[in-house]
Amino acid sequence: MSLALSPAARDALEQWLAEERALNAASENTIKAYAADVTGFLAFLAEYDGAAAGPTRLAGIELRDLRAWMAHERGRGLSARSLARALSAVKGFFRWLGRREGFEPTAVLSARAPKFQRKLPRPLPEDAARAVLTDVGEGAREAWVATRDTAVVTLLYGCGLRISEALGLTGRDAPLPETLRIRGKGGKERIVPVLPAARAAVDAYVRACPHDLGPDGPLFRGVRGGALNGRQVARAMELTRARLGLPASATPHALRHSFATHLLSAGGDLRAIQELLGHASLSTTQAYTSVDTARLMEVYAAAHPKA
Repeated sequence: MSLALSPAARDALEQWLAEERALNAASENTIKAYAADVTGFLAFLAEYDGAAAGPTRLAGIELRDLRAWMAHERGRGLSARSLARALSAVKGFFRWLGRREGFEPTAVLSARAPKFQRKLPRPLPEDAARAVLTDVGEGAREAWVATRDTAVVTLLYGCGLRISEALGLTGRDAPLPETLRIRGKGGKERIVPVLPAARAAVDAYVRACPHDLGPDGPLFRGVRGGALNGRQVARAMELTRARLGLPASATPHALRHSFATHLLSAGGDLRAIQELLGHASLSTTQAYTSVDTARLMEVYAAAHPKA
C-alpha cells in the first residue's frame, strides 16, 4: 500500500509520526494505528485519482474526497467506530501538514465522523470481583504461580491499573510503597495509592517466586523466568470465569472497570477517579456514570412495586 504514496507524502507522514512520537509521547501502538489509517486514506486517494498524491493534490483535498473514502471504507465492512478513529488520524495529519505547508485543511477538518454507540464499560459486581481475587490462583499448577496471578489481578482491581502497567513494574518496585508512580498511555504519569491488600499480595508473590527479581528486570515472571505475558493473565482469567460461571466480559481489563465503577458507587469523586485511572479526558471517565445509572435503573425496575 505504501507504494501508492508519493515520496513527498511518505516523507510528510514519517515526519508527522516522528513528531507525534517525540512531542506528544504517542505510544508505539498509537503510532502504528496512525500510520495505517493515514496510509490507507492516501492509498485510496491514489487509486481514486489514478496517481499518487503530491503536495498540490494534498493541499487541495475536497470534502467529496473524504466522503468518497469514507463510503469506500464502510463498503468494505469497516465499522463506524474504526472509521471515526481513522478520520481522526487523517485530520491530525492534515492539520499538521497545513501548518507546515501553509494551507488551510478546511475540507478535511469539516468532515463529520460517522455516529456510533459508544461501548459502556462492563464491570463485575463487587462480589464477583472479590471471588476472582480469591479464586484466580486455583488453576495454577505451581504454588508460586498462584500467588503471582493473585498479585496481578489484585493490582488491577485494587489500584485500577491497566494490564500493561502492572506487567511494566520492575523488581525495583518491590516491596510496593504506599503510592506508585505509573507511566500510562502517552507517557502520562499519575500517582496511584496502593492498598495494603495489594502490597500483601505482591509481597507473597515475591517471597514465593523462584526466579531472581533483579531491580531492572520485570517484577512479574513467567514459568521459565521471562517477563509475564498479558495473554497468560488473560488465560488465567478465562479459567477463573469458567469456574465461577462469569460472563466472557470478565477479562483482566474488566477488573480496572470494576475498580472505577465500585469507587463511583461508593461516592468517589469523578475527577479523582479520572486521575487514578490516568484518563486524559473527563469524558472518558464519565462513561462510568452511565454504567452506574444503568445499574440503578435495573434495580429500580426489578424492585419498585409499580414496575
